[in-house]
Amino acid sequence: MDWGTLAGTAVGAVLGVSTTLLGERSRWRRESTSRERAAKQQLYGEYLAALWLTRHRLRDLKRSIGLSREERIKQAGEILESANAFQLLYQMHIMAPESLGAVADQTFLKLRHLRDRFDEPDVSIDPDWSATQGALGEALEALQRAMRLDLRSF
Repeated sequence: MDWGTLAGTAVGAVLGVSTTLLGERSRWRRESTSRERAAKQQLYGEYLAALWLTRHRLRDLKRSIGLSREERIKQAGEILESANAFQLLYQMHIMAPESLGAVADQTFLKLRHLRDRFDEPDVSIDPDWSATQGALGEALEALQRAMRLDLRSF
């Protein structure tokens, strides 16, 4: 038996298997990155939607007439709770980079501060409402920019 032929066959087999394994690993990495990006897109979209929806519902609640202060306070809490922003914020902490999680926290705090404006005796004439609403709008825009930046990193 010729050892040269045997060695050549073995080297060829090793090269073939190695090339196949490297190709599979590369494909797995691309698919994994693609799945992670899609999951982040979904989460980021849901979180932004929950925050924007809550903001608009709170604005509509402020405009409603005929509600007592207690009813408004109760409804403001229900509006924030029903949007699932709490749950989505915790998912953000798991999936998003730490810097983006901090921006998400700040945005949520500003949303909660807007909700807390309903604790005032008469929110319909609250002089701080516009400033609080504006600060939330700026925070939402900053969050959206940070999310886009993170998604571009893929």
